[in-house]
Order: sequence, then structure tokens, then C-alpha cells
Amino acid sequence: MFDTLLVANRGEIACRVIRTARAMGLRTVAVHSDADARARHVGEADLAVRIGAGPARDSYLDPARILEACRASGAQAVHPGYGFLSENAGFARALRDAGLVFVGPPPEAIDALGNKSAAKALAHALDVPCLPGYQGAEQDDDTLVAQARRVGAPLMIKAAAGGGGRGMRAVDDLGDEAGLREAIRSARAEAASSFGDGTLLVERRVVRARHVEVQVFGDTHGGYVHLGERDCSIQRRHQKVLEEAPAPGVSESLRARMGDAAIRLARAVGYVGAGTIEFLLEPDGAFWFLEMNTRLQVEHPVTECVTGLDLVEWQLRVARGERLPRGQEEIRFVGHAIEARLCAEDPYAGFAPQVGPIAAWRMTAGDGLRVDHGLADAAEVPPFYDSMIAKLIAAGADREQARARLLAALDGASVLGLRTNRDWLARCVRAPAFATSGLSTAWLGEASAAWDAPAPSPRWIALAAAVRVHRAAAAHGPLARWASPGRREAPLRIEVAGREHALRVDCGADAPTRVTLADGTCVEVEVIADDGLRLQVALDGVRGTAVATLARGRGWLDAEGLSEGFAGVTDLPRDTGAGEAGGTVVCRMHGQLTRLGVEPGQRVERGAWLLSIEAMKMEHRFESPVSGTVVEVGASAGTQVAPGRLLVRIEPDPA
Repeated sequence: MFDTLLVANRGEIACRVIRTARAMGLRTVAVHSDADARARHVGEADLAVRIGAGPARDSYLDPARILEACRASGAQAVHPGYGFLSENAGFARALRDAGLVFVGPPPEAIDALGNKSAAKALAHALDVPCLPGYQGAEQDDDTLVAQARRVGAPLMIKAAAGGGGRGMRAVDDLGDEAGLREAIRSARAEAASSFGDGTLLVERRVVRARHVEVQVFGDTHGGYVHLGERDCSIQRRHQKVLEEAPAPGVSESLRARMGDAAIRLARAVGYVGAGTIEFLLEPDGAFWFLEMNTRLQVEHPVTECVTGLDLVEWQLRVARGERLPRGQEEIRFVGHAIEARLCAEDPYAGFAPQVGPIAAWRMTAGDGLRVDHGLADAAEVPPFYDSMIAKLIAAGADREQARARLLAALDGASVLGLRTNRDWLARCVRAPAFATSGLSTAWLGEASAAWDAPAPSPRWIALAAAVRVHRAAAAHGPLARWASPGRREAPLRIEVAGREHALRVDCGADAPTRVTLADGTCVEVEVIADDGLRLQVALDGVRGTAVATLARGRGWLDAEGLSEGFAGVTDLPRDTGAGEAGGTVVCRMHGQLTRLGVEPGQRVERGAWLLSIEAMKMEHRFESPVSGTVVEVGASAGTQVAPGRLLVRIEPDPA
């Protein structure tokens, strides 16, 4: 038994665990890095302990610091959440040796199932279907190349440790040996950076399969159940984007067969607590074991919605030595639920991570809606951790109702001050193909490749101008006095997403304000109410709402289905068209330049690899936008870089 729980994590999952723990009467302890000193989870716990500097390796990934925090706070149990140390057998063993409770499986079970290679060997022994592959101890490049040729294309090179899509590279052409070796090198480097273990396995890749996983639970009394399945097929580069329960098209008999296979794996190692067995599901109903995640999953809320159960409560009860709260025959599945991962990233700029302060945010509440987040009132996204900032979960009587509610939740969610994937997520959920369900893991990557960044409409631009005028007038007096003598209009220029817009704004005192764009388009904007953040507006007589911040001439506007920044422009040189299209490559993210492949004077072809940046535990490749000659390199390998920094300047070949 224990009465004080330390949550060895941060962000939304730390808040999620604290909420249930406190409802159960437990005293809660938060840990935080320097970057998270003012984070929401810190304020929600009963106690909080600083565990180090911002980088995860100096704080959340250091077992010794977590153990010291337990001693300092009197915590008798540790919930690891997901990520960080949640699947670290050494950490679980260290807690046990210190007389503390690890809210998770025994370290022996993590060793047996948390490593993909070991888990596949066990699955083979239990006759659980597995894809052909290699998971041996020999890890030199030549061995992996030979094994890849034996398995055949298409195949996947995967990190044996960890998850979350990191350390994974798809290979379609085994005739390109240089490309194969680069995939091995890149996967190994990302795996070592993310999990501290560069061990790889090779596996046959099923291109049109779905990713379906089964939630299992075990207790210390030999009890095992499954809580149904989730469909996680909507992925980008092997990272989950949308998850739902139950999986569309999975029959009761197929659910029972997959659940039986999952429980056999868990029982074989004496598994305790929450775990997830991941499968590939083919259209004919054949399924193949992929891996086990020996922890709570990011997407666990959709299972909670359709079962009516609190999975964190189950974890804590099992960790206290109790039996599972329900047997298999008592578990029911009602309705449908879909979850979307809201991330601080720019989906139209290579999903570059976005870091820094959030000027303002709001989330939608309503029937069937749930939002799990870790955003404080004055929120900031640090550069050291995963880019996910919130999860939006919608439940309904059926899939279509859940989908409609998720769209409402996305449309009503605002994060101002930096870019997120919100509008891109809404595009996914609105897609006719997603509405029909049953999509493979290939769908999103193929569909989204044709999606262009949304451009601000004339109405959006006019509203941004009107917000600037309205708030400036509230602070400094009517706009009429800014106009030239004898004229009712004043010129105004604003910049949106790097492009300047020349406008003319009616200077009259009467509402609505008339904004005329350079092409002659005229939009009437009336600001009906404005509390400094939320506005009621009428655009050409049609009422609606908007959210906007404005400070020192720079603002952020969420309206008309677009969330974007804007700035007032005065006597600035116009855009010359330079940028990546002209041969200048600038940084899009905060991170470390880990590899540099060019030097001044070097000739490069369009699409050639230039450099790689590690940001938020992922490697991002930068390629040449033109064919030409490198004339300048702005940073060296090992340098910390930030958005806007010159990386490489290329003199394009003559046309």
C-alpha cells in the first residue's frame, strides 16, 4: 500500500495522473525541470520537486534524480506516465530495490516485452503471428544489410527499444545500397538519441495494413483481461495522429482472437498493470504482432470513453496489490471515440517544431468532448520535449457523431502565438476518406502530400487589419486623425505569413469599417464586442467570433478557419522573393545541427541532402531547394540553432 504518489513525467499526462490520484485520496508529488518550473502539473500537485535543467537527459530521464525526489518528498510509489522512463527496466528495478512501488509491470516483464526483438522472439514461441524479419544480436551494418536482403522489400528498419515512431525507416529499394546503409545509420542514430539504445531490427513491411492495438491489464493474482482494441492507422511517418475505439470493421470474433493473443503474451511473462499489444491488420482479417508498449498509451482516453473505465485508477489499484476491478465478461463497449493529438508544429513547413510562449489559448467544452492538456495560464512550449500540447477526445453514440464532435472541438480550440497542427488535423477529420473509415497506415501520408498551406482569405486579411485599427483606436483615439487632410481613407500595410498586403482603411467614425485590398476587394468589418482576446464581429453583415492578440504592432488571429500571425509594416523593404526557393536555406526550428554535408564551393543538385537538425528527439533532414554552388554555410555541426538562422546559401545555376 502507499498514500503518496510521485508522477515522473510532465505536461498533460502528469496532469491526467494527478487528477485520478487525488480523486482516490492519494497525496501527489510533481517533478519538474527548470523549463517547467511554472508548468500546470507543478501547480496541480500537492508537492513539487525540482529535478534539474531543461534537457530531458538532465532531468526527466535521470533515474537518480527521480529517486532523490522520492526521498525528499516521502513518495512511496512512482507513476512514470508514458515516454521518458516509463519503459526503462533499470529504472523499475532501481525503484524496487529502494523499496518503492513502480506503477507498471515488473522489470522482468519490461525486459521480455518492452524490447521489440525480445518480444518478437517470445511471440514466435507462443505461436502469435509475426512478420518475417531479423532481430538478432549481431548489429553491424553488413549483417543488417544482408538480413534486409534476405527479408526482402518492402521492409522496415526499426529501433528495438522505445516507440512513438522514432528510429524507424522504410526501405523500398534494396538495389540502392547507399540508401539502405543511410537508412540504417539514420535509424540507429535516432534510436540512440531517443532511447539510449541503437539496437535495430529488420521486418517485412505490409503497405496497406491497418494499425490496430489491444489494451490489456494484468494483476498480481493472475488475473488478465483485455479492454478491446483501438485503431491507430492514421499516422504520419509512423507517428500516430488520430486514434479511435473501437476499430472500425473489427468483428466480435476478430476482437476475441486478437484479445486472446494479447493476453497470452502478457500471461507468459507475468505481466502486471496496463500494456498494449500492437498488431498490423490486413483487409482479410489476418493480423501480425508488431510490439508491446509496457506502459499506458497516449491514446488511452478513447478506451476509457467506450468502456466507462478509468485506466489510471486501474493502474493504481493493481499497483496497490488489488485484483482487477472487473472480469472479462463484465467489460462492455458502448459508442465510439476519436482522439486527435494537438501539437506545436508547422505541418506546412516539414512539421517543424514550434517553441516559445503561447500568447493565449482556449479549448472547447461540450457534450461528448474531453480535453487532456498541460497548458498553464501563461503557457510556454520548451524546446526540449515532445511537441504534443493537448489531446482532444470526442465520444458519441456512433463513429459519425464522434467525428462531428471532434471537428467542433478542433474548430473551437485556439492556440495563439505559435503555429500548431490544428487546422491540418481538421482537414484530416473532414476528409471524405476518413469519414468512410477503415483506412490503412499509408492513407494520411499519401493524402496530405497534396495539401497546400491554407492562404488567408480577403475576409481574414480585412479582419486582421480591422483588429489592428480597432485596438489602436481604443488606445490612441479614432483612426480618422491618421488620414491625410481631406481624405477619409488611410493606407495600411500588414504582413501575413511572409507576404505583405497593401490596404486602405476607411477612417470614418461610423461602423462598420471598410477595408479595401490591393485587388479592389472590399470587406466591411464591424467589431461588435472585444474583451482584448475574444471578439464578436460581423463580416459583410454576417456575425461570427474570432480570437486575437495584439502587442507592439504584432498579433495573432484565429478566425475564418485559419490561425496565423500578422504584423503591421511601416517603411520595411518588400520581400525580394529570396528564401529557400532562391537558394537560401534558413532554420525552421530550435534544435542542434547534428550533421553537415556541404561546404563552400561545393556543387549540389536540387534535392541533395545538406544537413540534419535534431529537434524534439527527431532528426530533420534539409535538402537543397535548387541546383547550384554552395557560397556560404551559416553554422557548424554541434551548433544550437533557432528559427531564422541562415544554414546554407546556394548560388543557383544560371537559368
